[in-house]
Amino acid sequence: MNRTRRTVADLRALKGVRQLSMVYVENTDEARACAEAGVDVLSIERHLWDAEMREAAGDCFVQVGLPFGVLATTDDYLRAGHDAIRSGADACYCAASIEVISRLAAEGIPVVGHVGLIPSRRTWTGGFRAVGKTVESALEVWKGVRALEAAGAFAAEIEVVPPEIATEISRRTSLVMFSMGAGAGCDAQYLFSCDLLGYTRGHLPRHAKVYRDFASEFDRLQRERVAAFSEFIADVDSGAYPEEQHLVPVDAAVVDKFLSVLDAEEN
Repeated sequence: MNRTRRTVADLRALKGVRQLSMVYVENTDEARACAEAGVDVLSIERHLWDAEMREAAGDCFVQVGLPFGVLATTDDYLRAGHDAIRSGADACYCAASIEVISRLAAEGIPVVGHVGLIPSRRTWTGGFRAVGKTVESALEVWKGVRALEAAGAFAAEIEVVPPEIATEISRRTSLVMFSMGAGAGCDAQYLFSCDLLGYTRGHLPRHAKVYRDFASEFDRLQRERVAAFSEFIADVDSGAYPEEQHLVPVDAAVVDKFLSVLDAEEN
């Protein structure tokens, strides 16, 4: 058992002490790189979560996302939550109803909720836009935090909320607040690997910071793939492939004997 991995108690103890780093990863290479670099918290989708991903994540605290709209009933969420924890998750992210979050928490599953811009509910707050810029909207965010507290969640993602609002909310709640574009007054700074590594296609969120240009490298690799496949086709057409070193050698006597047997069968 890994005894150096952070726990819920550890994250709670660090609230107000230092900022945590948090990254959404999409494959084992990214998880392994985060673990080697020392990232505190990883977010991984349920369909990517398996023993290989847990091993790659190393000492990182991992929240596994329970997919809203794919899971439907409370029993679906409970089953998925238990499966995730049993296979090594440290917590589960859930954007379902307060009732579902309460049931998960009642079963002892550490739950991370979501306030501010919640992508699965964006139609209620005007689409992909900041939340909490009016008194009424800010109070709705606070109301959501209090509801998550009451339901038994231990943390919440707070997305694109003005930092002044997010800071005051974080200061007044026991929840560990994971900031996604909500400023440094929260407890963790959260970025997606695709933004951080620079391979996002299309719109880049305002809060994203790009540290590398993987998109150009991926484009270069794609051109190399096409070139390699084209050269392979040309070799097949010309007879340049396969060459002798690509083939299995056999003793001439074996071939002669094989042919004699075939000839005898035909006669």
